[in-house]
Amino acid sequence: MLGIVVKTERGERHVRVSAAELAGLVGRIGGAGDHFLMLQRIPDLPGVFAQVWHDAGGGYEVEHGDGGADRHFAATAEGPGAVIAALTGWAREEAGWAEGLSWSRADTTPAPAVPPLDLGEEERQELERRVREVLAAGYATRAELAECAEEFLVTGDRRPVSGPQAGALADRLWLERVAEQSGRRGETDPERLTRAFATLREAGITAREHFACCRSCGNAEIGGAGEPDARGFVYSSHQSSESAADGGLTLYCGGFDGSSGTTAAIGHEVVAALGDAGLRTEWDGDPGRSITVTGLDWRRRLVG
Repeated sequence: MLGIVVKTERGERHVRVSAAELAGLVGRIGGAGDHFLMLQRIPDLPGVFAQVWHDAGGGYEVEHGDGGADRHFAATAEGPGAVIAALTGWAREEAGWAEGLSWSRADTTPAPAVPPLDLGEEERQELERRVREVLAAGYATRAELAECAEEFLVTGDRRPVSGPQAGALADRLWLERVAEQSGRRGETDPERLTRAFATLREAGITAREHFACCRSCGNAEIGGAGEPDARGFVYSSHQSSESAADGGLTLYCGGFDGSSGTTAAIGHEVVAALGDAGLRTEWDGDPGRSITVTGLDWRRRLVG
């Protein structure tokens, strides 16, 4: 798998695609509502990207950025082959990946300087604490992190943090987190959770991480989040994701037939799958109680 995220004009978001899947996406674009692909690395890095635009009957416009307006380049190609080769090489970070196309510096205007935050020390600390909490959960994109920073201190008509200021703060804290994670090796507890959820989906259970804001919303929405023939569900909410950094993750599960017997059976399957993945749980078998994954070292690798 390639260490990239691919976003499409259709609103799709493909994480860690294969080279064949990337080629298929490049070959697909060109029709109405499906003209472009945007690629980012995992983890996402500010100003580092690749993208391609194609309209049926025309050529391909390709761009890539290497951090900053002065490192933004553009090229054209007549057919998809050269584009696929370039984007695949970019995704793999291969030496000489760009040599198949003729690149020139893109005509871009540098972003204006971002003014410093005009906040008291207490508000500044409160804002950074909140952004770090969202970062620690590990599910937010850079854009979502910036939105959090911009909206957190809003009261009435007062908006003390502008969009550019929020983006600068989010990127600074994001890059700090990326640096912290750079030397991490081996499977993490969040990856064990993802592996357990994949096993549960294969067994006919809708399993979703970081799903909905809370239990009430999650229970109302989970029925439409998986296969129509799913027997039951398990999910973590946004609220429980943020508590995972303190060592415990709350999971909610149930059966779609509404019976306590099915809910209890689903709960036992969830506990077994988590145990097989190397995670510890606390649950007394009561279908009315949530399952807690305990003793977590919650260092979820950022994607963006």
